[in-house]
Amino acid sequence: MNDRASMPERRLDRRIPLGCAASILLAGGRTVAAECIELSISGMTLHAAYVPGEAEVIEVLVAPPSERVERPPLVTRLKVTRCHALGDGRYEIGGAIVRVVG
Repeated sequence: MNDRASMPERRLDRRIPLGCAASILLAGGRTVAAECIELSISGMTLHAAYVPGEAEVIEVLVAPPSERVERPPLVTRLKVTRCHALGDGRYEIGGAIVRVVG
């Protein structure tokens, strides 16, 4: 029996809209420019010209929201849960944070 009421809600955490510069750090030292659209304690949404594999774990660096804030960037490992084209050569990537690296 597939009862919708028993299914876990994936977006219980409060999402904070950001619009911060970000980078996807790939194997071999390559980086892909991205924008962190929103962030929660358990996940984030990015816009980037990168198509990740299904359930791929990517490393993401998110810059502080303001140059006036003296903070190091947030570095996480993100397990991709969704990806769809935005129509301008970029993709919206959503995922769950599996580890905060720094």
